[in-house]
Amino acid sequence: MSGRPAPADHPIESIISERWSGRAIDPKPVDRATVLSMLEAARWAPSCFGDEPWRFLLWDRERQPEGWEAALNTLADKNQQWARNAPVLILVMADSEFSRNGKPNRWAQYDTGAAAENLHLQGVAAGLVVHQMGGFDADAAHLAFGIPDRYVPMSMIAVGHPGTLSDLDEEFHGGETGDRGRRPLSELVFEGAWDNPLGEE
Repeated sequence: MSGRPAPADHPIESIISERWSGRAIDPKPVDRATVLSMLEAARWAPSCFGDEPWRFLLWDRERQPEGWEAALNTLADKNQQWARNAPVLILVMADSEFSRNGKPNRWAQYDTGAAAENLHLQGVAAGLVVHQMGGFDADAAHLAFGIPDRYVPMSMIAVGHPGTLSDLDEEFHGGETGDRGRRPLSELVFEGAWDNPLGEE
């Protein structure tokens, strides 16, 4: 677990309160069984019509060093500065078409997000750092790895064992030690009609 639980206003499960996007990663390998469990958790996410539109492209630095390097190079420069320590990188993609009939699947990205969160929480349960990133070049990923056009790259995920501040450039230290927070429910949830804030009682 992260040791930085969310200061939740209402009771939530510890696996959720412990989930956060750390950047301090120890470069030692993550065992294959743990990675497979994370992917298995993703496999059991809900999806429209049970279509399972998520796809994952995995690179383990020990098993595919050249592919891992190519994946790292698709990341924005700032993400590369810390993700270079992650022994595992995972590209998350959404199938834009239903496999059952080839029609557009407007729920694919929603469902793929659910699968990615399952993967993330399974990693948290295993004591790992799991950090999802939007800062990557989707077009470069398509070209580098032969991804068909119908699959939309959604995020790149860095996975590894927790590291220390010494594993990070100083500019990232605040994110590892600062206060955690979220907007109050009254700003995010409406009750009955738009702009009618959720009541606490």
